[in-house]
Amino acid sequence: MKLLNKSLIYLTGAFLVIIGVWSIVFFIDLKDEIRDSIDDGLDNSRLLIIEKARDDTSLLTQNEFGGNNFKIQPISGNPGKRKSIYKDTLMYRLNENELEPVRILNTVFKHNDTYYKLSVISSLVEEDDLIEDAFWNLLWLFIILIFSIVIINNVVLRRVWNPFHEILNRLKTFEIDKDENPIAINTQIKEFRELQEASNTLMRHSRETFIAQKQFTENASHELQTPLAISMNKLELLLESGKLERREANTVAEVLQIIERLTRLNKALLLLAKIENKQYRDHQKIDVNALVKKYINDFQDFSDFKEIGVEVLGNSAVEVFMDTSLANMLFSNLVKNALFHNIKQGAVKIRFTETEFEICNSGTDTSLDESSIFNRFQKGNTDNGSNGLGLSICRAICGYYGFKLTYDFREQKHCFKINFDKTV
Repeated sequence: MKLLNKSLIYLTGAFLVIIGVWSIVFFIDLKDEIRDSIDDGLDNSRLLIIEKARDDTSLLTQNEFGGNNFKIQPISGNPGKRKSIYKDTLMYRLNENELEPVRILNTVFKHNDTYYKLSVISSLVEEDDLIEDAFWNLLWLFIILIFSIVIINNVVLRRVWNPFHEILNRLKTFEIDKDENPIAINTQIKEFRELQEASNTLMRHSRETFIAQKQFTENASHELQTPLAISMNKLELLLESGKLERREANTVAEVLQIIERLTRLNKALLLLAKIENKQYRDHQKIDVNALVKKYINDFQDFSDFKEIGVEVLGNSAVEVFMDTSLANMLFSNLVKNALFHNIKQGAVKIRFTETEFEICNSGTDTSLDESSIFNRFQKGNTDNGSNGLGLSICRAICGYYGFKLTYDFREQKHCFKINFDKTV
């Protein structure tokens, strides 16, 4: 969800609560104001009626409301001091043909030693109508406010946030191996200027670190491989000289094996470092089907020796953009693992779809540890010739290109699947 939309949700919720509380307070206050205004009018009518009754005694016989808004009824005895009483009630109206709410004032006055009860009425605005009108007015006010905020969000605030989006786009397209110009966004907003400075500092530091790591891997590739190669050559010459006893020759052979393992380990670690540093940029269209079939043919002698049946399912063409050397490393490792870690008279099944490649092989009867199988130096068996980096390299290559490499154990087979769909 975008930041502007998130802000809109919070503002909408806040306005809903504020307007809701305010509407209740507004209705109560409006109702009180209406009552006070009507009560003032009733009290004024009371004074006028009493004043007229002194001059026109016929009013004292008006004991029904009829067409008037008052009635007067005589009271026997002395009622004492009584305050005027205001209350709401209902009265039948002929024109509406239903009961309507009215406000009534009941009071007592004296005329010629006789006490009279005076009742004066005034029509009330119906509360249901008042609530309904207030509700719709407030609803329209709420809609107008939200509509205004949406316009502000999409016109005004979007322009305010333009520097942020420009900085974000530069960070998205930043390539660490290219000497790009620093971000220079024209903005007067302090926070965006600080973000720009922090982004430039981070990019500069990342590029410096990348260059240092790249130099290290290049130096290590030369400085480590050269002495290892020289040591191997000298030891091989020593073995071929024939001057060593059998016991000494065996010791030298063991040292040669260790140096060979060190050489393979050094190459694998350097390869992982280069992948993580994104030093492989020669992307080409790779025909996965053809590449996998090539490695099946390359290992044909080994599969025939172990009597392993290889079955290829699916004719879907799978093409991806990868560095050629990384593609060779990825699929050769998977095919080689499926054959070398198989059993005699075992089976290998390879399946292609438009977005997936899967290779399954027979082997051990128990599942591998899915949580650690792709970790570095994790070996699926006790093979001393393995450095435990093959699957780590495969995972690193897939991660570099946004592919998803997963392991599954089903039907007594170990299955490795690559999903080439980067949206998954």
